[in-house]
Amino acid sequence: MTENYTALYEEHKKLGASFTDFGGWQMPLKYSSELAEHHAVRNAAGLFDLSHMGEVWVTGPQAAAFLDYALVGKLSAIADGKAKYSLICNEDGGIIDDLITYRFGDEKYLVVPNAGNAPTVAAALAQRAAAFDVTVEDASAATSLVAVQGPKAEAILLKLTDESQHALVTDLKYYAFNEVTVAGHDVILARTGYTGEDGFELFLPNEGAASLWESVAQAGEEFGIVPCGLASRDSLRLEAGMPLYGNELSLERSPFDAGLGPVVALKSKEGDFVGRAALEAAKEAGPKRKLVGLKGHGRRAGRGGYPVLKDGNVVGEVTSGQPSPTLGYPVALAYVDVEHAELGTALDVDLRGKAEPFEVVALPFYKRQK
Repeated sequence: MTENYTALYEEHKKLGASFTDFGGWQMPLKYSSELAEHHAVRNAAGLFDLSHMGEVWVTGPQAAAFLDYALVGKLSAIADGKAKYSLICNEDGGIIDDLITYRFGDEKYLVVPNAGNAPTVAAALAQRAAAFDVTVEDASAATSLVAVQGPKAEAILLKLTDESQHALVTDLKYYAFNEVTVAGHDVILARTGYTGEDGFELFLPNEGAASLWESVAQAGEEFGIVPCGLASRDSLRLEAGMPLYGNELSLERSPFDAGLGPVVALKSKEGDFVGRAALEAAKEAGPKRKLVGLKGHGRRAGRGGYPVLKDGNVVGEVTSGQPSPTLGYPVALAYVDVEHAELGTALDVDLRGKAEPFEVVALPFYKRQK
């Protein structure tokens, strides 16, 4: 597999990061303790390099209509300065990727796919654009993305922002963005986190990434900020009940299997879009298995691929699971047969030959106090 390196790779090496391959990118797994990094985000702030994510610009007179056709959501309905979570599906209704789209105006959108899927999504968008007056530009290789997550994130960014722009930070709502100057860098500042905490994402050209990273780290010292890797990002998003492509989402799953039916604009969007017929059929048929949250009653955690049992019979499979650092008990996401997906249902997870008790619970497992 080709190894890609973000513009912050040398910064991570200086900090003693342990690296792992993720979607073809060499990314920091952790710097010291993934547990300490997890707790820092829940209690103070964490600094993440997300530059492996994709950035695809869609511009032109038919940008809104094109995205309504290319994605399952109604992107033309969102206001300028807002973002929307959506999916790109194939004709069979399988999920190619989940992504966030930012609207700058009628003719300008930024689509942000996941790391390993970014080239596939960019190619699919370019192909689907053939009948529309739009330009699809994959700017992933030239763009860095830094995230500051945690209850102290806003205070840290205010230290790095001119007072005249403080309102652009403090008034920013969830799933919205502004163009702001942070530590001397012009960035797209979004509030669309993946950890269950308040926080921000900062898009900027690669050339400024190292300088911005160092400025945020220095400004955050008094607040207890720490650099965070993919291990803590995964445990944080799991506690927040957020799906990960390749685990909960795949080409073999429809949005309705994953509990993402509301993301599909079958009623509100007129006209055809890619996968519409298959998705209408999938909704009509209903899922055979449903994505649920599982709370463990023992100390051992279920992991991805472990069977879920009912009375000794396999009724599902864990997609993500580990002990919850915040809650103190094991949690998991799993696909289970719909007849066993009701809240409160007692199930077991086969932990290498031993059945451990779990219970179907509401998602998210963790929800921050606002």
